[in-house]
Amino acid sequence: MLDQPTYDPIAVAPLRQELLDVGFADLFSPEEVDAALDAPGTTLLVLNSVCGCSAGSARPGVCAALQNDLIPDRLVALFAGQEKSAVAHLRSRFLAGHAPSSPNIALFQDGKLALLFERTDIQGMEPESIAAALRAAFDKICSRPGPSVSPEDYAGLEHAQACGSKMPRTDGKPGSC
Repeated sequence: MLDQPTYDPIAVAPLRQELLDVGFADLFSPEEVDAALDAPGTTLLVLNSVCGCSAGSARPGVCAALQNDLIPDRLVALFAGQEKSAVAHLRSRFLAGHAPSSPNIALFQDGKLALLFERTDIQGMEPESIAAALRAAFDKICSRPGPSVSPEDYAGLEHAQACGSKMPRTDGKPGSC
């Protein structure tokens, strides 16, 4: 079954919530992916992941970048291994030509990919470096006033830490990262 989640939804909830807390909306279907990414303006998409090393830097970096004076019009996220049909559609329609990986951070402008950080780009980057690169892109192509949440709410944000190799899978197999 394509949309049977790989990981226990309760186990990934804190990883998902971290992005929701700064204004992201989750996408669960191919139709929702199309609606978000085909919309005019700018859209920041995070393909979230259980990977503790890469996603553990990606999420805090994205959250920090959204404290910028200019931010994307829309903030959307999908979770690799959870919304499988939506992720497959994203990869085939919007990220064709790029190796499947997660996490990914993608900035779209008027439905076209403007910036992509793949897992290999994110590995080894500190959250501050990710935030700086995203802020520079936001300053070039975004017009919505930021931040996405108040500085007070951002200061209270807790960054989730997890490792996929220790996370329970719904199929009983060992986790991976």
